Amino acid sequence: MQTQTVKEKITKVVLSQPEDATYDEIMRELAFARMVDRGLEDVRAGRVISNGEMASRIRTWHK
Repeated sequence: MQTQTVKEKITKVVLSQPEDATYDEIMRELAFARMVDRGLEDVRAGRVISNGEMASRIRTWHK
């Protein structure tokens, strides 16, 4: 599997938008794609926690 360059990823996102997409809509889609990429990088690097640990952390926010 060949990895895409950053430019290729950005181009793919931009070209997938409708012709009448606004600048802000395109920027949101680019930001979302980057967040997904970062999340996948974290998974591959083992930077994850269990659902139980996340639930425990969230409970501490409500105090």
